[in-house]
Amino acid sequence: MRFLGVNIPDEKRIEVALTYVFGIGPSLAKKIIQKAKLNPDKKAKDLTSSDTNALKEVIEKSHKIEGDLRREIFSNIKRLKDIKSYRGSRHAKRLPVRGQKTKHNSRTVRGNKRVTMTSGKKAPGQKT
Repeated sequence: MRFLGVNIPDEKRIEVALTYVFGIGPSLAKKIIQKAKLNPDKKAKDLTSSDTNALKEVIEKSHKIEGDLRREIFSNIKRLKDIKSYRGSRHAKRLPVRGQKTKHNSRTVRGNKRVTMTSGKKAPGQKT
């Protein structure tokens, strides 16, 4: 089923299916369903057109989702880079922004991926 430009799984409950939309998590999905006055145990395939319209109205009225939210996040990061703030420079270097240590964690992001050594024994070639 297509909902707000996202493919939502038919077999999942609405409460879980809504979380497939970028910007809607489990707690927000519960609040949206309560505002729309729907049964959270209903499956996505069982929604009527009036149910989907009620959900769309509640979401569009009070929340940013998908493209708008992604654009806003991107523009916020771009603003930080433009004013040359510390956080902006960390974003530009693809390093942790919120004060995490970088010695052990975030190694793969930094390009310092250490692969463990094998025994040094080569795999036998294919038999002909």
